Amino acid sequence: MRVFGKNNDVNRLRRFAKQFQRDESGSMIFFGIIVFLVMLLVGGIGVDFMHAEMRRTKLQDTLDRAVLAAASLDQDLPAQDVIQDYFAKADMSDHLGDVTVDEGLGYKSVTATADTSMDTQFMNLAGVSSLAMSAASAAEERIGGVEISLVLDVSGSMGWNSRLTNLKIAAKDFIDTLTTTTEPGKLSISIVPYATQVSAPSNLMAELNVTSEHSYSNCVNFSAADYEETGLDFTETLQRTMHFSPWSDYDGRPYDPKRLVSSPVCEPDTDASRQIQVLQNDANALKTFVDSMWAGGNTSIDVGMKWGTVLLDPSLQPAIGNLITAGAIPGDFVERPYSFDAGQTLKVIVLMTDGQNTSQYYIEPDYREGESNIWWNDQEEKYSVYIGQDTGDEDNDGNTEEPMYYWPHLDAWRDHAYGEGTYEETQVTWKCRSYRRNGSCRRYRKIKKVVTVNEPGSAEVLSYADLWAYTSIEHNVEHHYEPWMYYWDAQADWYDGVFDAVGSTEKNNRTKDICDEAKDEGIVVFTIGFEAPSSGQAVLKDCASSDSHYFDVQGLEISDAFSAIASSIRQLRLTQ
Repeated sequence: MRVFGKNNDVNRLRRFAKQFQRDESGSMIFFGIIVFLVMLLVGGIGVDFMHAEMRRTKLQDTLDRAVLAAASLDQDLPAQDVIQDYFAKADMSDHLGDVTVDEGLGYKSVTATADTSMDTQFMNLAGVSSLAMSAASAAEERIGGVEISLVLDVSGSMGWNSRLTNLKIAAKDFIDTLTTTTEPGKLSISIVPYATQVSAPSNLMAELNVTSEHSYSNCVNFSAADYEETGLDFTETLQRTMHFSPWSDYDGRPYDPKRLVSSPVCEPDTDASRQIQVLQNDANALKTFVDSMWAGGNTSIDVGMKWGTVLLDPSLQPAIGNLITAGAIPGDFVERPYSFDAGQTLKVIVLMTDGQNTSQYYIEPDYREGESNIWWNDQEEKYSVYIGQDTGDEDNDGNTEEPMYYWPHLDAWRDHAYGEGTYEETQVTWKCRSYRRNGSCRRYRKIKKVVTVNEPGSAEVLSYADLWAYTSIEHNVEHHYEPWMYYWDAQADWYDGVFDAVGSTEKNNRTKDICDEAKDEGIVVFTIGFEAPSSGQAVLKDCASSDSHYFDVQGLEISDAFSAIASSIRQLRLTQ
């Protein structure tokens, strides 16, 4: 029994040994410890890298901001000083590397590097005691090609409250800012002064397809369809604005030399201060022109804006080429205005007004060309008015088959224009009937005698273009028709019937059309309401490229608006 029990114990011992030999629970614990240490190291590496990236990001952000500030053309301090100041305030002065500056007229380029390092917390366990980081940045401000149309209100209200004076200061500073920070040949500025109309220089008008009723002034009556495109269709004929005045009672013919009507819708060709300045880059010449501007007339925002877009539209290229050949425009602009999709220039319009659209006047078609019924004797400075056949025998000579003329200077009717014939005149002389002893006449006798008078000078029929150029519509109706016509008939036929106007509502619609066309072509439109009424402000807000492109200013604030626009035009960009 005891032997048997002993064998059982041995068997149990053998089974236990085999079971222990198969048990792996101890090795799993060891493996788990190894895995935990590896995970801890990997996680620690991640933490080290996260801290390193945060430090690198701070370094890069500081460098980017410093380089951008240093590259600004408005920055007066040396680029090195600006960047060092940024790093000092970030408590990173020791990490700034090389700074390189390249600058010249119209551009400034700054590049810089920085580096830093960080002691590791976990990677040190793997033998990596620190991590190195570096940053590089480059910034450049450069005025690329820019085409600008300055569309400036010079209407009568600009003469109030020092508005024109303040505008001149702001516009000249704007010109200085851009011309002094732009490479030669990259910037062209056109100035469009507008009031009731816009006057073009004769050399530009000669390049356009414009009617030729006269040459006293150079304005164009655009149709509603013209505001639906930014340029000009050179296959279509543009209608020249007649030289006339709808306001004043003025006659310039009696003067020696003759004088054109005062307050005309379109200023005379001799007034260069009202003429468009086409694609110029001479700062002094542009500023001298700004100084010459004066206030007068109504407000035609639509016409000013139309000309502003024309000067940026590639349809004008052939005309510009001819003007360059003639020496009127710098040769640098031979390919301007560039195509809208060329990407070679930034096209900008700055539209400014202190008012709102008001009436724009034009002569009716029947009174634009051909002979008028007014004759003029230049030697005697006398008018004659032809009224047709003498069907009513106005001159009481019994002949109703003759022509009839009214002579305003005699308030009389004759069968010819003064200076083209003779007329009978009763002359009175006095003859002495008796004398005193001393030889003086005591009594006179009046003697009447009908004589034929040869009229001096000669009369010439005036064309409508010449009539309106020197004689205002008001003077014509008041002195040539009202004396013998019923007042209201004279007004209806020779005042209201002679000219008409495009009203403010239609002009607002035209302004919207041309502004929309400009923006569709990629033109950047800035607008400035300078002490403008609410209706004018609404037109300008709608015209601007965005709300941020519209400025509502008072007084000297107009300089701030122009300064902000100049800064916007100068493009600052991060290049690396």
